Amino acid sequence: MSFLDRIQALFGRVLTYSPLEVAVELVLIWFVIWGIVRFVKGTRAAGALRGVFVLLMFLVVATIVLRILGGGEAYQRLTFLSDRFLAIVAIALIVVFQPELRRALIRLGEGTFFRSTPGEIAQTIDAIVESANYLSRAKFGGLIVIERSVGLGGLAEEGTRLEAKVSAPLLETIFYPGSALHDLAVIIRGNVVWAAAVQLPLAEPGDLPDDSLGARHRAAVGVTKESDAVVVVVSEETGRIRTAERGRLSEPLAINELRTLLQNRLMDERETVTEATSAGARQTQRREASSEADKEEAA
Repeated sequence: MSFLDRIQALFGRVLTYSPLEVAVELVLIWFVIWGIVRFVKGTRAAGALRGVFVLLMFLVVATIVLRILGGGEAYQRLTFLSDRFLAIVAIALIVVFQPELRRALIRLGEGTFFRSTPGEIAQTIDAIVESANYLSRAKFGGLIVIERSVGLGGLAEEGTRLEAKVSAPLLETIFYPGSALHDLAVIIRGNVVWAAAVQLPLAEPGDLPDDSLGARHRAAVGVTKESDAVVVVVSEETGRIRTAERGRLSEPLAINELRTLLQNRLMDERETVTEATSAGARQTQRREASSEADKEEAA
């Protein structure tokens, strides 16, 4: 069989496929790839996945070319090699990236932050902002992780489960220096403080914009490299408030800037800020004014 005959036979076989069947298969493959990419995005498995994808594409292209040039025997040998290659890669990925796979399985079936109502989200924002303001003024360290679409069950199960409704007094109590839970992180899911005393993965020191920042800020960056969480971190040395997202730490934020950022990240862009948020803002302002008055009286 000539080269042109092989090409013609290959395309003739392709034309016999049902368009509907091909479309369904492509959609299913796309969803599988999308799910895998979503699970490993921002983790150390992402780089390995890109390498495996490049090798797999090379094998596919080589298979097609050799099938055209060499006929069935060459294609059968390459199929044998590609099957063994994929099996070895699958086993290697399971062994090397067992923590990532475990977290991915935990994410299945977990709820997301956006299942909360706008009012509940607004109340959560109020509680976080109010407690961050208190911690900043008192120079108490704080590390608040807000779960979004990527579940954090693998981390929460290592901490102390609370499952208590979010409130500023609760967060302030947790991070009070005398508390047994103050030294690590809390994870918030929806309007619930899911767990406290949670150990987070640490980023490398070089990932921080300032060498003077310590383990609390490294933890804030580390967890956002492996998830889409938003983290609020308060320095116990300076009282400065920062946020971490996508593996990056923000510049120090004023309290109103923190509120705006959380509203932009956690509220649907189509939703306006609810009356609950406004009430919470007024409550925070009254608390700040009262604090200033107390300081003036003490002076």
